[in-house]
Amino acid sequence: GSLRSIGALGTGETPDPDTANEAFGMLNDMLDMWSNERMMVFCVQEVIHELVGGKYVYTIGDQSADIACVFVGTSINNVLTVTSVTSGALSVGQVVFGNGVLANTTITAYGTGRGGNGTNALGTYFLSLAPTGVPASYGSYAPRPLRINSAIVRVTTSVAGTLDYPVAVINLENYQMIGIKTLNGPWPRAVYYQPSEPVGVLNYWPNPNQVSEMHLFCDTVLNRFQTLNETLTLPQGYNLALRFNLAEVLMPEFGVNEDETVT
Repeated sequence: GSLRSIGALGTGETPDPDTANEAFGMLNDMLDMWSNERMMVFCVQEVIHELVGGKYVYTIGDQSADIACVFVGTSINNVLTVTSVTSGALSVGQVVFGNGVLANTTITAYGTGRGGNGTNALGTYFLSLAPTGVPASYGSYAPRPLRINSAIVRVTTSVAGTLDYPVAVINLENYQMIGIKTLNGPWPRAVYYQPSEPVGVLNYWPNPNQVSEMHLFCDTVLNRFQTLNETLTLPQGYNLALRFNLAEVLMPEFGVNEDETVT
């Protein structure tokens, strides 16, 4: 549709493989560019992870990072039922891997499961792709966020039950001004996020001395399309925005066919 909008294709024509692949690559590059524009990111991602006593620096972004989860579950079509969490915490947006799980499979929405690592984490979740494996142990990890907008820490007490406390999101200059970065405290009151590649780094202060659950509300990178024939569900308005913005990006390279007469 984008190629037809700029006159590079006529009605009913299909692009040759080279043209299709070049336009497809430009589409993914455009999505990467959109990710840097806060207004184009249509969903705030809640990243949930477990804080361990005595650890105040965490990595995030791939299978080797600290913010990951191991769990046992079964799948029917694109519905995953989690029966136990071995380690870490679950949340929407995580990339799932394991036997029978297709590459780039993500958790797209909560079902009866609500994330985290307690009893609320048990239940169903919706996946972007249907696994083909049998019940097994799966792994997941949170993608590298672009930025953190806000955060809370969730603690459980014997008297009041579950309590949420706000955590300030600070920049590098404010973090550097903290004199004792290893200062102990019951739970963090501030977080500095370094969005490095390939994994980001989370720096909490003070150093927590008890187990608690961190909830980060982040802007994440818009997912790249994996194949030309991939089917995705996008919010209303994004299909047209993708088509006409891609046409604008493609125009300098393609434009109107030279053998066509424009009237």
